[in-house]
Amino acid sequence: MKDLSFNVPVVMKTEDELNETERALLAEAKQATYRSYAPYSNFSVGAAVLLADGTIVSGSNQENSAYPSGLCAERTALFYANSRYPDTAIDMLCCAARDVHGNFTLRPIAPCGSCRQVLLETETRFGRPIRVMLYGTEGIYFVDRATHLLPVYFDASYLK
Repeated sequence: MKDLSFNVPVVMKTEDELNETERALLAEAKQATYRSYAPYSNFSVGAAVLLADGTIVSGSNQENSAYPSGLCAERTALFYANSRYPDTAIDMLCCAARDVHGNFTLRPIAPCGSCRQVLLETETRFGRPIRVMLYGTEGIYFVDRATHLLPVYFDASYLK
């Protein structure tokens, strides 16, 4: 038997420590939470994607009574970016959420497993890392690449 360990490097910053680009991306993600359609969970998530050319696109979670027909904010933003700007790589994704009381979450929220897989595929598609920023009012986590969020992952190499 062999024990394996995976180290996920995470940097935590405060809003005051963000650079101008990170602030703009966070503002878009937070604003996107107000376009969320979350009548069942009352948990509004917004995501913003920074493209390599500086363009920012966003998305929000969209729920449906016929669960699981809805879609997470991260995938909404990523799919929009990939369909609208198919040849432009993604540099960073930012997630923010408001809780059932309408307040931004204290702790940073992380993408679900399906969103992590789509992030990984997008990272692989362009052959470059996607930096991930996860917002919480008590701190903002930064992860250097999507594969760090899903250290044991499935990709196209298994299909060969």
